[in-house]
Amino acid sequence: MPESSDTPVLDLLAGMTQASIAASSLDSETLMIARLAALVAVDAPAVSYLVNLEAGADVGVDADRVRGVLTAIAPIVGTARVAAATGRIAEALVIELETAELEARE
Repeated sequence: MPESSDTPVLDLLAGMTQASIAASSLDSETLMIARLAALVAVDAPAVSYLVNLEAGADVGVDADRVRGVLTAIAPIVGTARVAAATGRIAEALVIELETAELEARE
């Protein structure tokens, strides 16, 4: 039986993200940049940013690259979407800290 987790939904989403990376013909960094742009375009929730930013960090997409993507797509998706995405990214960082605290308690 698989080990129980305090974050089963996040674990599932992370697994799906990793499967997508493995299945894509794009290199990992390009794929994560494209996913980030798509998240902004669809007005994704914070948890979506959390999963994708973690996966992006694993392949070298750092804060400067994230800012570069947001800057590049702002004229296309609009400033409101980019501003909303920035807020959701901040929310994702809070979720990450809370998740880390849960894991530290184990």
